[in-house]
Amino acid sequence: MIQIAIMGLGTVGTGVARVVEENAQQIQRKLGEPLQVKTVLVRHFHDGPYRHLMTDDFRKIEEEPDIRVVVETIGGVDAAYTYTRRALEAGKHVVTANKQLVAEKGCELLALAREHHVRYLFEASVGGGIPILHPLTECMAANRIDEVYGILNGTTNYILTRMVRSGASFEDALREAQKKGYAEADPTADVEGIDAGRKICILADLAFGRQVDPERVPMEGITRLSLQDVEIARQAGYRIKLLGRAVRLQDGACSAYVAPHLIPAEWPLASVEDVFNAVVVKGNATGEVMFYGKGAGEMPTASACVADVMEALQTGCGSDIGWEKDGAFKDPLELTSRYYFRIEGSLERAASFGTVKCLWEDMGQTALLTDPISGRKAQELAHAVQALMCLRVLE
Repeated sequence: MIQIAIMGLGTVGTGVARVVEENAQQIQRKLGEPLQVKTVLVRHFHDGPYRHLMTDDFRKIEEEPDIRVVVETIGGVDAAYTYTRRALEAGKHVVTANKQLVAEKGCELLALAREHHVRYLFEASVGGGIPILHPLTECMAANRIDEVYGILNGTTNYILTRMVRSGASFEDALREAQKKGYAEADPTADVEGIDAGRKICILADLAFGRQVDPERVPMEGITRLSLQDVEIARQAGYRIKLLGRAVRLQDGACSAYVAPHLIPAEWPLASVEDVFNAVVVKGNATGEVMFYGKGAGEMPTASACVADVMEALQTGCGSDIGWEKDGAFKDPLELTSRYYFRIEGSLERAASFGTVKCLWEDMGQTALLTDPISGRKAQELAHAVQALMCLRVLE
């Protein structure tokens, strides 16, 4: 009997316990012996099917020699970081879905895992049930990864889908997402791009082999988007999607950011709707490869956690992934792309923009696309004309 512990019994922690129970036979066939949840660390005891497993004393996990893997689903950094360090130092593998912890402390925790000959695995931290981290580091290991980008947050994708399909405003679509349980009561991390930002940092770390500090990554959400811009983009053959993007630059540096983009409607990414996520990886040998699926939810995320538990048990000791602590990072404002602007007045008012393409003109306003310019130049133009909206275009 292989015994594991779960730290935190929220949505994902409960899902992990359910997957271990419901898929017991399949898991046993692959591991060669049964897998059992022995202990669940909670802050407050409560009734339920796992009441008999609960403890509020971490030492019952740390000092129990039969517990070989700890699944961390606490969230945040403070307690999760402390307990993860202690579990690794106690010689236990740790599996997590905690994107914030991995983005901020992953380099350190991977090094600690190697030092103590155990694994620190976090497939579920990006994309929920979508397998992306293992393919990125293993299946595409012979590639030089030049770019990773995608729809990394299901909540914002659902809101944008409702704005396109039903003409709902951002506020109405958000309320609908909250009613359906797709958005939290406090949706800030989702709608302001913070959740996607943590995920793109992890993807960049693995793709480029160097730590990308979340504090250096600009994270813009969808709260400024209006239904008018969504509709103008749709009529012009584009869709607006919130994308996380990480790019390897020719000088060896990298850059990463999160922002809404116009993307051509014929692109596969444009058809990713509702709470689904998609990640595109651009390798120098494979070209573009897209991974698609539900990016969150109790069971998809729990499935990825349990798969990591099984990998830790099957592959022996020592983490085989990691990244350098420091690496050259370039301000995303230095990157060039076409930009979408909506401005007051006619097209003549955009004379300083250079060559532009008019998408829409009505009600004393104009929407246009520029030729490729830097983000810094776009920022300067937006300020000069007091633009009503300024968005990147990815083509």
